[in-house]
Amino acid sequence: MSNSAIKQVYGRRVWDSRGRPTVEVEITLENGGFGRAIAPAGASTGSGEALDLRDGGPRFAGYGVDGAVGNVNTLISDAITGMEASDQAGVDRALIVTDGTENRQKLGGNAMIATSMAVAHAAANGSGQPLWQYLGGSSENPLPVPEVQIFGGGAHAEGQMDLQDFMVVPFGASSFSEAMEWVAEIYLAAGKTMDSLGKRCGVADEGGYWPAFSSNEEAIETLARVIELAGFDTDSQVAISLDIAATQIYKDGGYFLKKEGRTLSTEQWYELMRDWVSRYPVIMIEDPFVEDDLDSHARFTAEFGDKMQVVGDDLLVTNLHHIAAAREKNACNTLLCKPNQAGTLSEAKQAFEAATEAGWNTVVSARSGETEDITIVHLALGWGIKQLKVGSFTRSERMAKWNEALRLEDAFGADASYAGGRPFGK
Repeated sequence: MSNSAIKQVYGRRVWDSRGRPTVEVEITLENGGFGRAIAPAGASTGSGEALDLRDGGPRFAGYGVDGAVGNVNTLISDAITGMEASDQAGVDRALIVTDGTENRQKLGGNAMIATSMAVAHAAANGSGQPLWQYLGGSSENPLPVPEVQIFGGGAHAEGQMDLQDFMVVPFGASSFSEAMEWVAEIYLAAGKTMDSLGKRCGVADEGGYWPAFSSNEEAIETLARVIELAGFDTDSQVAISLDIAATQIYKDGGYFLKKEGRTLSTEQWYELMRDWVSRYPVIMIEDPFVEDDLDSHARFTAEFGDKMQVVGDDLLVTNLHHIAAAREKNACNTLLCKPNQAGTLSEAKQAFEAATEAGWNTVVSARSGETEDITIVHLALGWGIKQLKVGSFTRSERMAKWNEALRLEDAFGADASYAGGRPFGK
């Protein structure tokens, strides 16, 4: 047995940002290398993503993970103990074979992704390298452009707003540090504006303001105004990103806008979004149509794809088969890469590579149910992904990731660079 072989696998239950149970895995190597990772969880989920294994029943409202943790300490431990931690693909393949299901329902996608990430951390630690470097990154890789929620809605805010995320993208900053400074000013300006309008209700799941606007468009218009009030230009410095999460509002063949009390046909919904993106500085739009409507996505991408990123989340679920189907239809031009949707790091990387081969951009993303885990920041730097979506600019499970990116930028020193407008052709 080599020094980098997996010596011990240990899973435990910890708690995520919504106060729900989740899975933490620790990996110890023969050479003393150690890694730890925690599985996140989504509220707005695509139908094709890896399944979180939950216990069901009355305890913790059914969200318990004792079964998933038990799988880590038995089936998963038996499958990967003694394997080379440096063979990430081999370890992940062993997880997939042990599970043996299409949607990871036997072991649980939560147990699998926490294990997969912990193995990568242990291998990096055992080799004396930070994770981003172990994954193949260099200081020549630019720090990613942050996509930051200012107003939260949809499944993240009890349906207070129909759209899920109203975000800012500081593409015109000269560094990641400056991008964060700009976001801080915008977040403060948004709070003052909402207070003056009497529109602030609280905090959404990802840390953004929980608003009480009268319509979705009022939220978009207010965000554009807030960016300018904070002193930034929407053409050259900070633009808007919208996560529609359209599958969440699609009911009985139409798009139901609870906030406005009306249901729109697909054509009416298309025209409404066309109006929004023509009048407001929107640089990214995510899941504009229900996840299985590739034709509408393709039509939208054909019309607007040269002006903005059309991002697939529920549409793609970090899955090679979904990416291939969307590529055939030209249904989007950007992948939202969520490792826990795939189930293992190797599958997430394959999805990123497939998106790159298609000529798409990629955004590596956190979930609404998050923890202090900072793995995705290292994935962005290690794999060379130029955009990062974490949530808002508050709450420690979000700030832990932004702050890790700041540390990496500081560690790179004079070699540090910022992706800036490059992913957007600016």
